[in-house]
Amino acid sequence: MQNKTHRFSAIKRKFKQTIFVPFILLAALIQPVYAQISGKEIVKKAIDQYRGKTSYSVFTMVIHRPDWERSMTMEVWTQGLDKSLVRVIKPKKDAGNGNLLLGEEMWSFTPKINRVIKIPGSMSQQSWMGSDFSNNDIARADDIIDKYTHRVLEEKKENGHRLYTVESVPHEDAPVVWGKEILTIRDDFVLMDHTFYDQAGEKVKTLTTTSIKKFDGREVAAIQRMQKTDKKDEWTEVRVEETKFDIAIPARVFTLSNLRNPRK
Repeated sequence: MQNKTHRFSAIKRKFKQTIFVPFILLAALIQPVYAQISGKEIVKKAIDQYRGKTSYSVFTMVIHRPDWERSMTMEVWTQGLDKSLVRVIKPKKDAGNGNLLLGEEMWSFTPKINRVIKIPGSMSQQSWMGSDFSNNDIARADDIIDKYTHRVLEEKKENGHRLYTVESVPHEDAPVVWGKEILTIRDDFVLMDHTFYDQAGEKVKTLTTTSIKKFDGREVAAIQRMQKTDKKDEWTEVRVEETKFDIAIPARVFTLSNLRNPRK
């Protein structure tokens, strides 16, 4: 009798195992996708998406205010995550103004006074030429990757794409002004929204992508608008006209000499 009971228990255990294993596999399959990719990876891939290893872009910036509007066209070169050069090419009165980023250091050049000025960290968030973008925004500095802790807050499907919402909070010793940043990034790593919050947790400004186009074989945020939360009738829009990725860029491009005296 004991042997029969023992055999029945063994069969019962085996049956439970055969049922349990598929359920484990099923549970693994239905886990949220963002559990397989970290918030930091998502943010880094979004930056890689619009920069590549190197990049060259031409874009127009439109600054809108209730009683006036003006526009500028700029060229931008980037290399890796720590080198970029931005130069205004028109209108004529603004042509030549530029910013150079090399690692943690940034410089600006103003033709009217013919001076290269090093921008201290305390001025990196100041307005760039009266726009709603800061010096840091324009130089495309990527402090957010390593100086922040990233956490995926949400994943949802929308218009045939999966959207990740990532909360990025600066490290306690990070020299940044923001209390946190919230990014919404598509599954092809196009940045859809980027919201900046102050140290008190209040929303300050948001960068929103309103148009996406393919440039040089990849999807790119073609039109983005930066708008401050407390100024609904003021905004600055960036409209991409041309972008090339992974191209050869001479080392002399990212120099103070070239910032002051550009050479073709």
